[in-house]
Amino acid sequence: MRRRVVVTGIGMINPLGNDVTAVWKSLCEGRSGVGYISIFDASNYPTKIAAEIRDWDVADAIDSPSVWRKRGRHAKFAAGAARQAVDDSGVLDGLADRSRIGIYFGAGEGNQDFSNFIQMLAAGISTGNTLDLRSFMRKGMEILDPEIELEQEPNMPAAHLAGMFDIQGPNINCLTACAASSQAVGEATELIRCGRVDAMLAGGAHSMIHPFGLTGFSLLTALSTNNADPQKASRPFDRMRDGFVLGEGSSVVILEELDHAKRRGAQIYGEILGYGCTADAYRITDIHPEGRGAVACMRAALVDGALNPDDVDYVNAHGTSTTVNDKVETVACKAVFGPRASQVPVSSTKSMMGHLIAAAGATEMIVCLLAIRDDVLPPTINLENPDPDCDLDYVPNVARQAKVRIALNNSFGFGGQNVTLAVGEFA
Repeated sequence: MRRRVVVTGIGMINPLGNDVTAVWKSLCEGRSGVGYISIFDASNYPTKIAAEIRDWDVADAIDSPSVWRKRGRHAKFAAGAARQAVDDSGVLDGLADRSRIGIYFGAGEGNQDFSNFIQMLAAGISTGNTLDLRSFMRKGMEILDPEIELEQEPNMPAAHLAGMFDIQGPNINCLTACAASSQAVGEATELIRCGRVDAMLAGGAHSMIHPFGLTGFSLLTALSTNNADPQKASRPFDRMRDGFVLGEGSSVVILEELDHAKRRGAQIYGEILGYGCTADAYRITDIHPEGRGAVACMRAALVDGALNPDDVDYVNAHGTSTTVNDKVETVACKAVFGPRASQVPVSSTKSMMGHLIAAAGATEMIVCLLAIRDDVLPPTINLENPDPDCDLDYVPNVARQAKVRIALNNSFGFGGQNVTLAVGEFA
């Protein structure tokens, strides 16, 4: 019989707040965390807005902040969210065998400061506009910091967390774009199910609010350019949507085998019921127009959880606020739920916190758990102009009281990566 996996600890830091309570309150009140970019000068970019984390310092989460001085922005967020989740769970209290708990993370790239590269180019380009490699390398040896350069590697947040908590089991990072942290939760669940470990710290961390990230998404014309009204820019499923808004942050959950959690009297937020993972096998930046990967993914999660479509009470959508994504996700929901599709509430919390990229999925899975706990559906804000291609119940603008027993969380990433997690109340 397959081992059951439950969630016993949660932690998050994102543009809506520095802990779970603050984030959930902001979501239920329909607040936006979007504003003008302050991390760097974005005045010459077509998009000048993002959802940034403000008024938080890694010193709030750790005992030795000086050790973290050169570590990545996203790694610091991971430390804060992980500290919350570990303390919330108590899973490490008295745990004798630290090899029976592991880490599965979905983290993106770290520090992306290209000013040093520009200095190296300036030193290496000769009067004939040719590159003197010796001068280029000499300048690099003078100005590059190996510790900072190491932080570019996506596996570093998971490595830092292992040292922070003395977690000696499997330590894995996946980077499947916007599906990364959902996939991390799903794969961590599988490790517990098969008996390899008894508990996992899972989640993700990312910040692409840097010149390279903003440039890349701007070239793809994926970002909203509603600079005049930042808090209205992220508007999933609205006819006037013009792209997503970059966010940043980290979310972490503690997953445990059910009997392990029961033996120590742990609180239980809910159960990971199903995990679906598919690929569109279509185009790098476009979803298949019939949503075949998304449909297969949602159905796979239901099958994995021995669930029927009629069992689902709420869907936290990928809902990026791009024209294609929102339309195709609507098509996918209709294919999965059939005639009942219009009765299943679907909302996008990216309307408030922006798109946390690799950290988005785990964040939105926690939102599903809180919806189950409190029987509250967070809204899709800025949904003011009906789109005939998006005609489901998106919980527009105002949170809603509703009984939620089982929820689906969708995460669809560039490259055609799709992950759906099915979570339910513990019974």
